[in-house]
Amino acid sequence: MTSPIRSRTSWPQPLPDPAVPFTPPELITRRGRPARIALIHDWFDSYYGSERVVEQILRCFPEAHLFALVDFVPDGQRGFLGGRSVTTSFIQRLPFARRGFRGYLPLMPLAVEQFDLGGYDLVLSSSHAVAKGVLTGPGQPHLSYVHAPIRYAWEYQHQYLRESGLARGAKSWLIRLLLHRIRLWDRQTANGVDRFLANSAFIARRIWKTYRRESAVVHPPVDVAAFPFREAKEDYYLAVSRFVPYKRTEAIVEAFRELPDRRLLVVGEGPGLGRARAQATSNVDLLGRVPGERLVQLMQGARALVFAAEEDFGITPVESQAAGTPVIAYGAGGALETVRGLDDAAPTGLFFDAQEPAAIAAAVRTFERDGRGIRPADCHAHARRFAPDAFRHAYVREVVDLWRAEGNTLSPASLARLTREALVRG
Repeated sequence: MTSPIRSRTSWPQPLPDPAVPFTPPELITRRGRPARIALIHDWFDSYYGSERVVEQILRCFPEAHLFALVDFVPDGQRGFLGGRSVTTSFIQRLPFARRGFRGYLPLMPLAVEQFDLGGYDLVLSSSHAVAKGVLTGPGQPHLSYVHAPIRYAWEYQHQYLRESGLARGAKSWLIRLLLHRIRLWDRQTANGVDRFLANSAFIARRIWKTYRRESAVVHPPVDVAAFPFREAKEDYYLAVSRFVPYKRTEAIVEAFRELPDRRLLVVGEGPGLGRARAQATSNVDLLGRVPGERLVQLMQGARALVFAAEEDFGITPVESQAAGTPVIAYGAGGALETVRGLDDAAPTGLFFDAQEPAAIAAAVRTFERDGRGIRPADCHAHARRFAPDAFRHAYVREVVDLWRAEGNTLSPASLARLTREALVRG
């Protein structure tokens, strides 16, 4: 069976040479004019992980024109768009779209297909829902960076229905039919993508399972510079996570019932916070939301970060390591790529094998017994491999490789610059 990951791709991304500044490439078509580039993202309503990917793609290709189903990013968070306007779909103008655009999921495949990209030479998509389904022609290379196939339509369908109170009844069957149709559409539109990029090997395997397509792994950018290295640690453990079921934050709180002489600080809000407050013992402090500067201080001073979620990638463990803080993580999903276990020559943490309080408590004890070989400096060095400049170099390399594979050319100056800055790295 073909590997779901293109074998020539190594991960984490190679660490760029800081002495060589990154310069955006200028792709040139056969007609000698600058390429017209379209960049489509599912929707803009906040500034989180997927939007940080878009921000870095725009640094690579600042001339790209932006498309999204809706754009409701608050004015104070729009800096990552660099003042660019966003071409939106008809969903932007539907009633109650600002607060409830996700409720228009049945219309999203139709909406994304209405974008007319016929005038563009290259199409880039950033997709965790429907963006990869944009219509392109045979002369338009389409590279899709996939954060995940549509989660609630594939393996998380049953969990989504349970948590939404839709496991039974007529409405449940209507939604099941809708999700079935979306799965058919999602798989069919994979044929319109010329090259897939995955944000982790975990997602590369899901892309293979869902679409039977190979993908290269290009880990998303993490602002490691925002979490400065500090070697000195204090005597507490830290969890940074929302109180929602799949994050398993309540299991971390419960685990420290079995560790009454260890202190746990928890940063995060969510529906389960009230239950956690009622169950927390005196050695657990639930801090809720904290300012950014305070979060950095907590990361820097923690003995270790405890992370119980199965994430597609997981930015928080990388931020922790950037601060020089080891990670005690559930051994599944993206954590297996962002954390080096005790069997590594330069470990940055360790894993537990069940999202249960007993397993978490046992992992903390193992960390205290066997974790002396984990050095804060190794944690920091490992985290730098996920920095934004590493993402940009790896992403540009993939775009250029596709561009040239389609028979297109680069200007001599751009080719020399890309060879120096990106292509030789990896």
